[in-house]
Amino acid sequence: MLTRNCLLLFLWILVEEGSVSSLRLPSSPPLGRSKTAREHTRSSAGPMRNGAAGFQRVKRGWVWNQFFVLEEYMGSDPQYVGKLHTDLDKGDSAVKYTLSGDGAGSIFTIDQTTGDIHALRSLDREEKPYYTLRAQAVDINTNRPLEPESEFVIKVQDINDNEPKFLEGPYTASVPEMSPVGTYVTQVTATDADDPTYGNSARVVYSILHGQPYFSVDPKTGVIKTALPNMDREVKEQYQVLIQAKDMGGQLGGLAGTTTVNITLSDVNDNPPRFSKSFFHLRVPESSAVGSAVGRIKAHDLDIGKNAEVEYTIVPGDGGAMFDITTNEHNQEGIIILKRPLDYETKKAYTFKVDASNAHLDPRFQSFGAFKDTATVKINVLDVDEPPVFNKPSYVMDVYEDTPAGTIIGAVTAQDLDASSSPVRYSIDWKSDLDSYFDIDPVEGTISTNELLDRESIAQHNISIVATKLNSPVLTSRVAVTVHVLDINEFPPELASPYETFVCENAKVGQVHLSQSKQRLCPLFEGVFHA
Repeated sequence: MLTRNCLLLFLWILVEEGSVSSLRLPSSPPLGRSKTAREHTRSSAGPMRNGAAGFQRVKRGWVWNQFFVLEEYMGSDPQYVGKLHTDLDKGDSAVKYTLSGDGAGSIFTIDQTTGDIHALRSLDREEKPYYTLRAQAVDINTNRPLEPESEFVIKVQDINDNEPKFLEGPYTASVPEMSPVGTYVTQVTATDADDPTYGNSARVVYSILHGQPYFSVDPKTGVIKTALPNMDREVKEQYQVLIQAKDMGGQLGGLAGTTTVNITLSDVNDNPPRFSKSFFHLRVPESSAVGSAVGRIKAHDLDIGKNAEVEYTIVPGDGGAMFDITTNEHNQEGIIILKRPLDYETKKAYTFKVDASNAHLDPRFQSFGAFKDTATVKINVLDVDEPPVFNKPSYVMDVYEDTPAGTIIGAVTAQDLDASSSPVRYSIDWKSDLDSYFDIDPVEGTISTNELLDRESIAQHNISIVATKLNSPVLTSRVAVTVHVLDINEFPPELASPYETFVCENAKVGQVHLSQSKQRLCPLFEGVFHA
């Protein structure tokens, strides 16, 4: 472009100095000059004589082509555009040139005598790329047209005064981590307001100023792609890439614009869960309820979202049957659940293994190895101070009703199963005065009668025995004791009511007849009657 501008400037200097006297149009006229082109071959010697309308046929000679004016002209004098000249102009100042149309008089001015056109102010091609004007050559004395009015164009010649601009920036894009080289990320586009049909002022080339070696950009299309293999989100997630668009085909002296592209590596499941340690030691009270959470363990996964979801399973083996494990979906912890009651006195520790694996596997990365980890869990059962335990769930005792007071009728036994093995003391839970029939030895647990029992009054006694640990009186247990009172033969038979007997005088030996009426029965039977 610089060479072309220098050539134009050189031609203008020649014109200014009169070195170029005439330029003729050998080819088709510029935009809007069809009328001028048709009249280009017309010749006229001047206006027609005898007042006839029209023009004298002479050889037509407008001396100009399409004019160019440099935009953004910064000179102190008006910018020279070009010269209008007709062959009818013999240099005797008999011809006057006039100018009309776009910007005539305000932007462009013409020397009426010489036909020289100047631009009065700096022009911007991006504001208006060309101006359409009309030229007229008239007789300076009569002001009559010497030739038909002709239209021509002054084109604003582009200079590289606009840098490329990214209208949509800054950009945001994402690409999966571990993507192969050449994976599409996004496309950026810069626009240049300069003339794309002239020179390289609007020919944009893209390059990366910051963001290598991770990404590349196609210099022509602005397509950004990955340039480095195995980019790991867990190492670096965010990248800021600075893209430059430079005009003049990227050559020295071109104008440039930049934009930022914020690229995020999206997660893929390329990391298995990992326990922070291989051994977890938990302590659980033996009093823990079945179904309660007795401990938590956690395997960490460097991935995020679904790719970080962990499934825990207990490996079958010693101790595993006592527990279960579930996943807390909020923090991916493994929650150990008690399945069966614990008893410190029976088993003091359990050991088992737990596997942690991903719920959603990506087959592309299974070649990296097993996507799971294993840890050992040991659970120690803690002894809890528990109440005494009776050796039977309930007791039944029998006692005869004539048993003397103070007789032992049975015994209950309770033990402290804790490691401390505290002595046990017994007592009767007095619920009513009726329970005062019995007493219990506080050390031995033997039950005895306090007084004589009467089966005919109370056939069964229900009492409650309390066992208390000597070293912890608040820890008690109870058992029900049922006492059956057995009958003895202590009463002779008795008639239900007194009877009166009648014997007939003629009764035979061995014949007994009972009757309520002697007078009615005696004549019929022989023997004894009872009324």
